Amino acid sequence: MKNLKTYGGHFDPEKRQNRIKELESEINKPNFWSDRRHSSEVMNELNSEKKILNEVQKLIDDSKDYLEMSQNADDEETVDWLNEEYEILKNKLDEIQTAVLLNGEYDKNDAVLEIHSGAGGTEACDWANMLYRMYSRWCEKKKYKIEVVDEQPGLEAGIKSITIIVKGLNAYGYLKNEKGIHRLVRLSPFDSNNRRHTSFASVSVTPVIDDTTVVTIDDKDLKIDVYHSSGAGGQSVNTTDSAVRLTHLPTGIVVTCQNERSQVQNKAKAMQILRSKLYELEVKAKEEEMSKLKGEIEDINFGSQIRSYIMHPYSLVKDHRTNTEETNVGKVLDGDIDKFISANLRGNVK
Repeated sequence: MKNLKTYGGHFDPEKRQNRIKELESEINKPNFWSDRRHSSEVMNELNSEKKILNEVQKLIDDSKDYLEMSQNADDEETVDWLNEEYEILKNKLDEIQTAVLLNGEYDKNDAVLEIHSGAGGTEACDWANMLYRMYSRWCEKKKYKIEVVDEQPGLEAGIKSITIIVKGLNAYGYLKNEKGIHRLVRLSPFDSNNRRHTSFASVSVTPVIDDTTVVTIDDKDLKIDVYHSSGAGGQSVNTTDSAVRLTHLPTGIVVTCQNERSQVQNKAKAMQILRSKLYELEVKAKEEEMSKLKGEIEDINFGSQIRSYIMHPYSLVKDHRTNTEETNVGKVLDGDIDKFISANLRGNVK
């Protein structure tokens, strides 16, 4: 496990411990909690540093134990078990290497993830639902919590769209590169002639921006509509105007929320998502301006597919940005997408 002290010094336990001491010293300063944004950033970094340090230390301890056991192993069953444990350790090391790359300003935040079905009716709605299941399974494996904010069911099957909040440390950092068009090729279960169909769905991801980040929303720029909710939430959810639709007039951004029990709760959740979307719009405008200054022309077309999931005539999932591939499509659709996330975070983009 000599790689633990490589990778740019990220895994040096002594370096991590020193940084934790610095952060803890910062917390003990007078008036530390008076600056909400700064205190939030420091606490997030401290929690992240402690988590990585604990994982690294456990990895080192386990590797020492397994190394000692391997030197004394004299039966095939023990050797096979040690080989399996080695693979688990190697995968864990890869996870930690990926985690230390999450150093963006909002990488540690929760994430708002939206899935919208493309053209194609039932086929596309079913594909959107398959993607929702994929990300839900991934969240379960990461022990992240999911909150459904808004869901529009398809007419026959699947979903037209869904908006969820993924809650957990580094949720946005991991998911931010999932943004784009996802393409599915398969033999259609809805086609009586069993023909091959291609379906598309879009995924958008934004960081959850709390009220420590200044995003100005003027009341006169908002159009607020209320209506009967169509989702779950108890008996009162369908009998009162509890659902809320916010339209930000200057940008045309529309946010809906209907899964809370009251109109007040739905409006608060919708405002939180709108704040995140406006922040992303502001960041994107700055990035585009920088690209113009550098003389760069980047394809920011939302219609460009980032990943294909092919189930027929062969089995393959391919990320078109990194050329990362996986032949077991079922495993990917069951939430095993870490290899694609890791490849993008490590900068192996074409």
